[in-house]
Amino acid sequence: MRNIISLTILCLTFALTLPAQATDHTELSRATGSFADLSERLSPAVVNISSTQKVEDDLDQMDFPELPEGSPFQDFFEQFMDRRNAPFSGHPPASLGSGFIIDAENGYIITNNHVISGADEIRVIFSDDETIEAKIIGRDEKTDIAVLQIKTDKKLTAVTLGNSDPMRVGDWVLAIGNPFGLGGTVTAGIISARQRNIQAGPYDDFIQTDASINKGNSGGPMFNLEGDVIGINTAIFSPTGGSVGIGFAVPSNLAKPVIHRLIKYGKTRRGWLGVRIQTVTDEIAESLDMPKTMGAMVASVTTDGPAIKSGFKMGDIILTFNGTEISEMRELPRVVAETEINSTVEVIFWRDGKKQRTKVKIAELEEAEENGLLEETKKTEKAPTKGVEIDLVGMSLGLEDKKVIVTDLAPREEAMDKGINVGDVIREINQKPVTTPKHAKEIITRAKKKGKQSILLLVDPQGRGDARFVALKLKTKK
Repeated sequence: MRNIISLTILCLTFALTLPAQATDHTELSRATGSFADLSERLSPAVVNISSTQKVEDDLDQMDFPELPEGSPFQDFFEQFMDRRNAPFSGHPPASLGSGFIIDAENGYIITNNHVISGADEIRVIFSDDETIEAKIIGRDEKTDIAVLQIKTDKKLTAVTLGNSDPMRVGDWVLAIGNPFGLGGTVTAGIISARQRNIQAGPYDDFIQTDASINKGNSGGPMFNLEGDVIGINTAIFSPTGGSVGIGFAVPSNLAKPVIHRLIKYGKTRRGWLGVRIQTVTDEIAESLDMPKTMGAMVASVTTDGPAIKSGFKMGDIILTFNGTEISEMRELPRVVAETEINSTVEVIFWRDGKKQRTKVKIAELEEAEENGLLEETKKTEKAPTKGVEIDLVGMSLGLEDKKVIVTDLAPREEAMDKGINVGDVIREINQKPVTTPKHAKEIITRAKKKGKQSILLLVDPQGRGDARFVALKLKTKK
């Protein structure tokens, strides 16, 4: 029987710091490979989270993570939503997750956003079964983090978010949570991989672990051997619905600024640069005479955004942002998001075969979203006309409404493999605007004569305005 790959959303785990004092018992535990002493000290800070919804609430309104088409985790959500019309059992829908206390004085608790999303009532359950109602301080869908607060005279045990950056593949980790409603469950394993992108959000940077994580662990902490929380358990990859040794946690260093802003402002306030970016491939780097492949390529610049005011153009390669080197495209969104709003930072970028510098004043992402600045205008698709054949790249180009349009593609050629379609508009070649198919062919032929192995196209799919750069290798004539 075919196994259906499913994703169980769990809780992000954050780094916690505990007193550095070690007892003889602690040393003995470490010497014998036991986690008993560590578990005893950390467990009181971990709680169960129970949330309920009104019966009449429509599940379609709940904030589930949006996964791209083709994601290996998509099947789980499709199955879940197919069950949303199942007969009602007579009780309000409820969900169980985990959480952990980071501030005993103010009663702040961290959990996953999906654990409390759409909830009318949220309750925190302690190991002694005492239950306290909680309120939401703030939540963030993009990183699946939520901050709760409880008011109580009960003496609370808190942990501190630690530093996840030094953690290496092979390091031991400890997970504590509420799997399947079984509170206070401790499991151990190692870090299996770092910087995993599971396509759950724009800031994916997950820690992968083989520590047993199951449904109900959502929002619970992942600890290192010093008692620091270095991740928030969030998801598992599983064909059975249970743990198969592939779990994911949000690193504490990614979570810290989000939590800080949720507590301070009640919402996230991320930095915004105002560019759409894409990956710099080896072919793109070669076509732009870059010494090595790195950075994030500017595919478009938002009107009225910070970048356009600082002179950024399509085709610029952002190499360094505010002193941080951008090794690959996926690093830039996080660095920008964590930058203080209204601060002015220096950006080093590649243009016209050399490094250049500029300064840019960072705006607020949420404000840009509210004002509709991130929305793209879609245009009606038009039928292309017959054009000029360009064998070097396996396509034909025509002219329509003063735009150079792809009219035909050679089968099994690179242009088709890289997603170029008939009707796409070719706006630039090697960062030079093209006005006619003949002009385009001249630029390509000239690049071949100069010994170039590839060319760089700025392709606007169907003329919708969401252009991207595509590097194509030039064919060798036989």
